[in-house]
Amino acid sequence: MPIAPLPGLNVHYRIDGPPDGLPVVFANSLGTDMRLWDAILPLLPEGLKLIRYDMRGHGLTDCPPAPYSMGQLVTDAERLLDHLDVRDCVFVGLSIGGMIAQGLTAKRLDLVRAMVISNTGAKIGTPAIWADRITAVEQGGIESLANAVMERWFSRAFRDTPDLVQWRNMLTRTPAAGYVGCSAAISGTDFIATTSTLQLPTLAIAGSEDGSTPPDLVRETAALIHSSDFHLIRGAGHLPCVEKPEEFAAVLTTFLTRIGHC
Repeated sequence: MPIAPLPGLNVHYRIDGPPDGLPVVFANSLGTDMRLWDAILPLLPEGLKLIRYDMRGHGLTDCPPAPYSMGQLVTDAERLLDHLDVRDCVFVGLSIGGMIAQGLTAKRLDLVRAMVISNTGAKIGTPAIWADRITAVEQGGIESLANAVMERWFSRAFRDTPDLVQWRNMLTRTPAAGYVGCSAAISGTDFIATTSTLQLPTLAIAGSEDGSTPPDLVRETAALIHSSDFHLIRGAGHLPCVEKPEEFAAVLTTFLTRIGHC
């Protein structure tokens, strides 16, 4: 379990694949950790250098007091990639991870040659919605939101399976300060202007049953980026890499192949 001692933050990360492989970096969603990507990694082409990390307040990374800013989350990713001497990666981010991807790409094009933004937007929700969720967690803990979050995250079919328990547990065991801190970061972020300036290979992925970032939001975000591709995974919610790992991995592999990154 390697830890990167970044300025003011110890970040938990993991690297799978050969050290000299082409780098693909994964950033997880609010209320999950790097295990979000477990199901798809074995399905990707051999020879890739697969880098995952837990963002601040999640997993085994430090949990500073809330609130956080999106600028801090982007800087965390930037410092980690600099620490690992990574350049020209494909950055794959889901939900808040997709926002980090957009912010990092706008800031450091030397780090990112292409990005995959899954179930995300240039702006997600409204400050009022996030303020309500932050208040709910502060007053009743993450448990008070858990059932509603599961409905937004997963299709009805998946919610009827035993697999739901592990994701509910992952959510509720997230430190409250980490959840609140990252919620504040999402609330304060509007990347529409900066994302519309990006011109790099981009794949946007949505889930047809996503109650957090509906397909239209993802499609609209993709439309901001010149020559982006959009793919809808039917029958999946907010975490299609969990519900439909084979399709998610196949679409990602096709994209990596098309841009010559595998």
